[in-house]
Amino acid sequence: MLKFYNFDIVFQEIPDETTLAVNITGCPFRCEGCHSPHLREDIGEPLTEEALLTLSTRYAGVTCIALMGGDADPAAVAALAAYVRRELKLKSAWYSGAEAIPVGIDRTAFDYIKVGPYRAEFGSLKDPGTNQRLYAVGRDGALTDITRRIRQKAPFPDID
Repeated sequence: MLKFYNFDIVFQEIPDETTLAVNITGCPFRCEGCHSPHLREDIGEPLTEEALLTLSTRYAGVTCIALMGGDADPAAVAALAAYVRRELKLKSAWYSGAEAIPVGIDRTAFDYIKVGPYRAEFGSLKDPGTNQRLYAVGRDGALTDITRRIRQKAPFPDID
């Protein structure tokens, strides 16, 4: 069973989306320099369809739900992503620390998938030399690399 530790409304992880990022615990990876090592632990509340419904209702302005992690059970992540699209009528995203999308995962459950472990020498998804990739997923499961869009400046100037 997937569990989540916390969540936040974010604007940079998925281009052009107001995203509810849900941090899933039980991460099987041990990336050196990980910004959230506590997410390796088996802590938090069960991440269920009901929990996602409650969060999406509470934060009705979001356009996307990003499941951040869940690499210990990719099939469960895909099932929740399919629920997000089908029942909540929102876009779904998955931030995975795996090297590649696991074989057998239904990519069509997602609108976006990020893959790649954090490696300090390559930087984060925002860095030009990153090993990580963010893909837009077509209805047929085809992947389009949109990583460069993470590095583009926001469309609004800073307001003092």
